[in-house]
Amino acid sequence: MSHIKPFTLSAWVLLVLAGSATVQAQVSTPKQAITAPLAIVKKAPLSENELKRWSHLDLIKDSIPGMSVDRAYAELLQGKTGKKVIVGIVDSGVDIEHPDLQGMIWTNPKEIPGNGIDDDKNGFIDDIHGWNFLGDAVHENLEMTRIVKKGDDGSAQYKAALAQYEERSSKALEDKQQVDFLLDVHNTIKKELNKTTYKLEDLSTITSTDPKVTRSKMIMTQIFTNGGPTFDPEAELEDYRESVYDQLNYNLNKEYDGRKIVGDNPEDIKNNHYGNNVVFGPDKEKALHGTHVAGIIGQVRGNNLGGDGVSNNVEILTVRAVPDGDEYDKDIALAIRYAVDNGAKVINGSFGKSFSPHKQWVYDAIKYAAKKDVLIVHAAGNDGYNIDETKNINYPNDSEDNVKEFANNVITIGAINNQYGETVVAGFSNFGKINVDVFAPGEEIYATVPNNKYKYLQGTSMASPNAAGVAALIRSYYPKLKAAQVKQILMDSGVALPSKIVLGENPNRDEKPVAVSSAESSRTAKMVNAYNALLMAEKMSKK
Repeated sequence: MSHIKPFTLSAWVLLVLAGSATVQAQVSTPKQAITAPLAIVKKAPLSENELKRWSHLDLIKDSIPGMSVDRAYAELLQGKTGKKVIVGIVDSGVDIEHPDLQGMIWTNPKEIPGNGIDDDKNGFIDDIHGWNFLGDAVHENLEMTRIVKKGDDGSAQYKAALAQYEERSSKALEDKQQVDFLLDVHNTIKKELNKTTYKLEDLSTITSTDPKVTRSKMIMTQIFTNGGPTFDPEAELEDYRESVYDQLNYNLNKEYDGRKIVGDNPEDIKNNHYGNNVVFGPDKEKALHGTHVAGIIGQVRGNNLGGDGVSNNVEILTVRAVPDGDEYDKDIALAIRYAVDNGAKVINGSFGKSFSPHKQWVYDAIKYAAKKDVLIVHAAGNDGYNIDETKNINYPNDSEDNVKEFANNVITIGAINNQYGETVVAGFSNFGKINVDVFAPGEEIYATVPNNKYKYLQGTSMASPNAAGVAALIRSYYPKLKAAQVKQILMDSGVALPSKIVLGENPNRDEKPVAVSSAESSRTAKMVNAYNALLMAEKMSKK
């Protein structure tokens, strides 16, 4: 399932934006990465322009824990030419017609557009910009729903799936009550203000003494206060409603079968040529997730449109394999192989699930990518869990026992926010000192969405392409470095997290969260940094 953090709020709270006044950081001086402790004064609030680009900014220069991308371009890449790097986006599809992605889309050089012939003889007809393994399907069950639907086979997997299914179904029904209540609150305010949407300052103009209106005003004021500067009640409540209703109608609905639309047999890996060449799928709006991911990596830099991509030298190869629901193992395995066979050197996987009945197919595809020197960048997941615990595994992973890696080409990314301090790791981000490698910006990330638009989204889904963009930068300017070396550079060159951090979301919001050693967060306790990474790549490439 796509790792966007869904909109979740209680009637009283949306997000608590927190930070700390002074902290210690690992920093860089020009051309030399150093680890001198310095006091960093938190910058708050961010201007609109800073918020749109915070992941590109620099902890020392801007007091924002971005990846120092702008600094890398200004100080390290001026006058240098990199080579094009093909980046595979295995996702929900990409709006390849978005104006801010023009010139950044991969075109298959061996295929003649629109002639209905498989010119390159790879089994995919007219695969000009990639492939869509989902055909016209949009919605899908969760994997746990599919397992429960098959019936009790006495396995531990069935028992675990059933327990999770019952828990998720109960939560979805609670969420439905909550979203229906909040939509009623929102509609009360709209009617009172006679506006379709509104801002925090509009609420103060409401003078009605009607108890329903005053209560609605109080609730929306609290939500706005905690929601931050980008909160848009109309759009975000609709996103929340859609997310909850889609869970009930499709993801958890045992009567629904999205695979009928695709028409293949998902249990047969040899049945491997299906789908079509429409890489944004049947409804371009539903390619929101993949388009946002693509933009984070490759939206055109410096063109005064929307945001900027991390890498200025990529070709986005789209493989549509992630529905609204859980992806099938077969689609992911074939999507990885397709991207590898068509020259991708980096593959971004902003998806994941808690059950994987055919995980061996995916493991084989990961090993195939490793043999072909392809780096796979994967989102850690958004449950606020320690994924070192076997009950919390986030598939696909690169370890059959959740400890020992079977390949050296997969890097798993957690998410941070823009406030460097104890709460810099996003509360929703999964963590684990064995199975999460490093963190990257993943909260309030501004990037392309379908039909010429832009949006702020959050999740490890956004952190993963930020890291993948840096990987693509390294592979562009230092093409001789191997995938395993690029993984090592992303991990070793990162900027240190604060020594004490809060991990996961505390269900009891009244309690002060407990900070733990940052060593508990990941293998490195670091945040990806493009500037330091390029310095290290320069050194490594000379060896």
